[in-house]
Amino acid sequence: MSTITAGNGIDVDQLVGTIEAIKDDPALGAFTFRARSTWASGTHNVGHIAGFTHAGNEDQSRVAPFVLEGDEPPVLLGSNNGPNAVELLLQALAFCYAVGYVANAAAQGIEIERMEYEVEGDLDVRPFLGLDGPRPGFTSIRAKGRVFSPNATSEQLQELCQYVQDSSPVRDCLANPVPIETTLEVL
Repeated sequence: MSTITAGNGIDVDQLVGTIEAIKDDPALGAFTFRARSTWASGTHNVGHIAGFTHAGNEDQSRVAPFVLEGDEPPVLLGSNNGPNAVELLLQALAFCYAVGYVANAAAQGIEIERMEYEVEGDLDVRPFLGLDGPRPGFTSIRAKGRVFSPNATSEQLQELCQYVQDSSPVRDCLANPVPIETTLEVL
């Protein structure tokens, strides 16, 4: 099978090289990502995403942190300075699906001219507010993708969609329990 140099904005040669390198040395697949949130006021927080660790080494590729504003809508006591945390979670799933889809399509020689995901989730805030209700998280999440490819069959695109779901790190985190350890340093 010949390699496509670039497809869908993905350097397929680099993708194949990364896969081969991780096959040869599985430790290269290990990452530790980090995010930091600082309370501003009310329900408004400012998030910073900067470096991460790859295979035991701190990545130096980012010259400045990504800054995200998080808040709540007025109905939940906020000022709409940014999306709320559960909206960011839904966006993370949409990002993960889209990245996985276009990268894997490129690896298969499938051109993508248009790709989008809409993700929505149902949540009842009663437990968050200290009231009886269902679990505090989403009770259901629905993702709908739309794709246009000039050179792939509907069957190929559907198979790729299933592969992306099966290999999505964000979907896996949502669908399977992940141990979370929380500590608090009192200043």
